[in-house]
Amino acid sequence: MATFKIGDKVVYPAHGVAEVDKIEQKSIGGFEQSFYVLRLLDSGMTLMVPTANEEQVGMRCIVDESEADKVFDVLRKKEKMTDGTTWNRRHREYMEKIKTGSVFEVAKVLRDLYVLKADKELSFGERKMLDTARSLLMLEISLAKNISVGDVENKFKQIFRC
Repeated sequence: MATFKIGDKVVYPAHGVAEVDKIEQKSIGGFEQSFYVLRLLDSGMTLMVPTANEEQVGMRCIVDESEADKVFDVLRKKEKMTDGTTWNRRHREYMEKIKTGSVFEVAKVLRDLYVLKADKELSFGERKMLDTARSLLMLEISLAKNISVGDVENKFKQIFRC
């Protein structure tokens, strides 16, 4: 049975906020399966996710307003990273966090990359990951708090003074 219904806004890990456009039946390998047809709001890309796999892939509802406020608390906790971890290891760890789909884990990635950016110039891969984390958070928070994406971006700029 499908947890989400047509018109629901959901988060698909590492891709961002999507809207459930349809729930349709398809016959694959002789078996009938139910699929969510998701349209990513930032890119318009369409994804099909078996309704039976929604938990397995980490699909979830958008956070509520109080959880969105907690994201800003995570971003404000700027801790110095002194572990000297190599970029490869950091990249792997950050990707793992992003793939969880947790808004708080993505916020930690964004925060850590902004802290790192204050200390040194980010590599191309780090800049790309920072942009990914920022875009994943901005749309979800704007929907959760019912404010514009620009307002969320301004809050990020205030927190990170950039």
